[in-house]
Amino acid sequence: MATTTDPALDAPLTRADDLFHVFHEAEKPSSEFRCGAEMEKPGVFRADASPFPYEGERGVRVILERLEADFGWKADRETEGGPLIALLRKGASITLEPGAQLELSGAPLVTMHEIADELDEHIAEIRPISEQLGCTWLGLGFHPFARREDLAFVPKQRYGIMREYLPTRGGHALDMMLRTSTVQANYDYENEADAVRKLGVALRLSPLTTALFANSPWKEKARWGGASYRGRVWLDVDPDRSGLVPAMWGKGASYAAYVEWALDIPMFLIKRGGKPVLNTGQTFRAFWKDGFEGHRATLGDWQTHLNTLFPEVRLKRTLEIRGADSQSSALAVALPALWTGILYDHRALSEAEALVDGWTHDEVSASRAAIAQLGVRASFRGRPLHEIGSRLVEIAEAGLQRRAFKRADGRDESVHLEPLKALVTRGRSPADELLERATSDDPQEIIKLTSLL
Repeated sequence: MATTTDPALDAPLTRADDLFHVFHEAEKPSSEFRCGAEMEKPGVFRADASPFPYEGERGVRVILERLEADFGWKADRETEGGPLIALLRKGASITLEPGAQLELSGAPLVTMHEIADELDEHIAEIRPISEQLGCTWLGLGFHPFARREDLAFVPKQRYGIMREYLPTRGGHALDMMLRTSTVQANYDYENEADAVRKLGVALRLSPLTTALFANSPWKEKARWGGASYRGRVWLDVDPDRSGLVPAMWGKGASYAAYVEWALDIPMFLIKRGGKPVLNTGQTFRAFWKDGFEGHRATLGDWQTHLNTLFPEVRLKRTLEIRGADSQSSALAVALPALWTGILYDHRALSEAEALVDGWTHDEVSASRAAIAQLGVRASFRGRPLHEIGSRLVEIAEAGLQRRAFKRADGRDESVHLEPLKALVTRGRSPADELLERATSDDPQEIIKLTSLL
């Protein structure tokens, strides 16, 4: 969060219609649709595989400072003179997850080729600084070496509150904060009908997304016996604010249904004058109605609250796909490519809708545990999941081909799906490939196999 904010966000919430403002304001014509990709990654020292911290002469803060000095990034702090927690540049940002996982939140871009170039540029910028500090970054969904107690929290106000509250709502909350990493993608919508349609399809396919990108087979220097420990962790994190949003599965799915769901979820905090005011546990509905210690709900409070909800697919100013483990450089662009091919092509979206026709919230939700364990080797409705995944990749591939955005060598955006297509055709998730290639669980071998640098 920047030290300067939009004054309009201080406007009080006075009418129910104000709750829909964030969605209506974000609507745009399809000609202006963009995709913003995000990639988180845990850092480790190469020499001993210990976690890369935030503080110290060899920490993430040093990398942020060097990026600011050398590459034109602008420092971002929560408060004037506060710790450096983020960087901004040309619509993109570099931020930190609670355990100092480094995240690139990319600018809204038109093509997957641009997203691939943006990721390559990011890796090129952090490589020399990281190498000088003796660290590297891993393309995995769960930290393969560190225990909870090995990791310190980044000094961000919200994280301290989450650290205290979330463990009361789920046994793996601290694991989620400190040890998981993801690849995400953000999409635009034209109007309410478009947003609700896309959200419905994406929620139904979210566990399949987890399976296709299952990429966290190690925990604390050993194989845990499954494909996505990140996926397993999310099964035990605050059921109020995570999961598959059952309110959006029926015929009544709408902005109003999403708002009603969000209103009854407990808050973390509000901010006044750049300082946190803890109203942890109060639902937004109660805050809007009754206030808190003399403070009344504002548009900014509502937007902050929406950003503290963690469903597998999140509706805010964009539609955010959240179900995938972090990936290798070869597969990182496959997640935004998959969902761009589905959500930004009318025929592909209709075909994906037909694929999930009749799927219920309860049966899809129940599939998540087996998917965390088995990846695409799991089954759904008696059908091998890799077969359904192959069909979904085909739908997305055709959607990307119809978009017909070509790079200099003449290849269209479907080129970025090829590594994923090759995997799922063989009935494998990324974790299966890693475990086959690893001759042992020695940290140095894992680093060699998963380093992004």
